[in-house]
Amino acid sequence: MRLLSRFSFSRPTVSQLVISLLIAGLGWYSGQALSQIDQDLRIMYTEYTLGAADLAHISADVIRYRNTIIRALEAPSEKEFERITESLPAQRARIQHAVDRYAAAGLRVSRSGRSEPEDIEAVRRSLDQYFSVASTTIQLLTQEWNATSPTEREALRRKAEEHASDNGGPKMIQVSLALDRLLETVADVAKDMRDEGTRTIQYSSTLLVGGSFFIAALNLLLGRRRTPPDREEPSEVDGTPVSASHEPLPPRAPLESHAR
Repeated sequence: MRLLSRFSFSRPTVSQLVISLLIAGLGWYSGQALSQIDQDLRIMYTEYTLGAADLAHISADVIRYRNTIIRALEAPSEKEFERITESLPAQRARIQHAVDRYAAAGLRVSRSGRSEPEDIEAVRRSLDQYFSVASTTIQLLTQEWNATSPTEREALRRKAEEHASDNGGPKMIQVSLALDRLLETVADVAKDMRDEGTRTIQYSSTLLVGGSFFIAALNLLLGRRRTPPDREEPSEVDGTPVSASHEPLPPRAPLESHAR
């Protein structure tokens, strides 16, 4: 009980409540701004840095798929042809899975009007067209190895080579252009997010500094109003000393004469 009696809690004044609310509001806003910046940084890393790496891998996988088709055209035997083409389904699935994984992320539209949803859809269409052409080439090569006469086999090989050159080449170029455009859009959107984060940091810093100075000045102003200036207290009234409670002191007793 003695310990509790030493601490006396008084009711806060209006000025104390105002200053406390200002400090709490400033801290809450700063926390929200930092949380938003942290979220944007995570998005930029997970969806754009890693996403751009996935898109680069897609381009490399498409080139590898194209080289596999060329190797199948040059296969010297049916066994070698089957060994080369057995990896095509896995390569195609890896490419499509990478595109689907990127499309599942939060796609955005940049301030300049570049749209990630439209560009990723263009990549899908170009890949579907290229895979369709490649499948036709593989079917022609399969028919070639199943043909009985040398004349039919030669005609089918020539047809497969022309199909791969006339149709596969242009479709491959369309895939590369679509991927390049998507990468440019990704860079544009990431730049917008970076600029927005920079503006948020600058605005939050300015608000923190300005709010701190404002709260300090408000505290000084309210503190001066709360403590009025000292008043000069009279020391004597009609030659009689006055106490601090402004009550006249009792007169002194006369000194007795000690001279005898």
